[in-house]
Amino acid sequence: MTDLELNWVLSTPALLGVAVGAILLLLVLIMKFKVHAFLALILVSLLTAIATGIPTAALMPTLLTGFGGTLASVALLVGLGAMLGRMLETSGGAKVLTDALIFKFGQRRAPLALAVASLMFGFPIFFDAGLVVMLPIIFAVARRLGGSFLLYAFPSAVAFSVMHIFVPPHPGPVAATGLLGADVGLVLIFGLLVALPAWYFVGHLFGGYVGRKYDIPVPSILRGSTGELSEFASSPKLGTILTLLLLPLVLIFLNTGLNMAATAGLVSLEDTWVQILRTLGETPVALLITVFLGMILLGWKKRKSSSLIETVVDSALGPVSSVILITGAGGMFGGVLRASGIGNAIAESLDAIGLPVIVAGFVIAAIVRVAQGSATVALTTAAALVQPVVFNNPDFNPVQLTAIVLSLAAGSVFAGHVNDSGFWLVSRFFEMDTKTTLKTWTVGQALIAVVGFVMAVAIYLVASTF
Repeated sequence: MTDLELNWVLSTPALLGVAVGAILLLLVLIMKFKVHAFLALILVSLLTAIATGIPTAALMPTLLTGFGGTLASVALLVGLGAMLGRMLETSGGAKVLTDALIFKFGQRRAPLALAVASLMFGFPIFFDAGLVVMLPIIFAVARRLGGSFLLYAFPSAVAFSVMHIFVPPHPGPVAATGLLGADVGLVLIFGLLVALPAWYFVGHLFGGYVGRKYDIPVPSILRGSTGELSEFASSPKLGTILTLLLLPLVLIFLNTGLNMAATAGLVSLEDTWVQILRTLGETPVALLITVFLGMILLGWKKRKSSSLIETVVDSALGPVSSVILITGAGGMFGGVLRASGIGNAIAESLDAIGLPVIVAGFVIAAIVRVAQGSATVALTTAAALVQPVVFNNPDFNPVQLTAIVLSLAAGSVFAGHVNDSGFWLVSRFFEMDTKTTLKTWTVGQALIAVVGFVMAVAIYLVASTF
């Protein structure tokens, strides 16, 4: 056990009390006293680490591990995605694709068109990467058609969320599938059967409600086609824009496809050609390749000067720096909660209650998620705790095992809030204050969990009859 792992100085009720107090303090600092979220998250993370008895020598390593670990996965994606988005915006490419979408689907169904595209894109790529790639298009459609930004952005964000949490090859469901010995193909098929209704009820129906209730203006975070940047405009062809949007998705899907093929024994991960293609399909590498291709197709090929291209891509980084830092600080807070042992202490206590496994798994995952923020950690923690009950247990058929995996996945997305880095990603990119984000995104995540759980139980009960 390392210095950064769990310590058991406090009892489970005391750890839970510290977690609740930390979250309340964070909300008071941000919402009442208007302390910047970045500063508030760092302060509360430090106080929580001290209150839970993390050794003094491990305080800063714990804080920095949570902060750096989140930035490692977010900073590259947000930075490269913002550069690509800025080039699409300033070149006029976003307008070209917007016109095509409106022509094809009509103005009334534009939010549906964006969400369908997000559901497809969300299959191979993670929530944060997919959302960053889609945002320039969502911004352009929202500006063109008017109305609350949430009408267009919320259904798409929910689409990426449900695909990320329920459908392999995303890490959470894949890890739970392996721990419980479920069939990944069945989890993929039934994961889609759960994800699509969850999107319909939360992304489409609830998304329409929050879009009508909260009038959120279109964010300006990726907008900058004024002054010198306006010289970058060139009205590129639709095929060029689709190439730039689809290329990273194809590369990433190639990576995940090869991983699944290796699991099925069709290819070997030791082969050089497989390793090369998988490297090209790593999300940061795929986005880097696409950014350079965008510089070629939207810049140099259009006879734009190198200094102008540099100015355009550089202008993308300033507005998103706050997003990156706040998201990292959210990861720091979640990392402190994990290192303190809060999540595991609660999970093991609940595991002893004796609920039916499909219910117990959902409840454990949900409470661990609320306690420490990370959906993947909540899912894998719950899966590890129920593993002894279900692994190689002849009482559960393959579809029942699949339903248990999906129940855990549903619990792990429950009510993402201020200790979740994804919460801050949505809050800052949508330019919503914390209170509004809690009323929209957090409630939406809770609804996804409930709908997903109901669907999983229905699958389990039907499978029990065979």
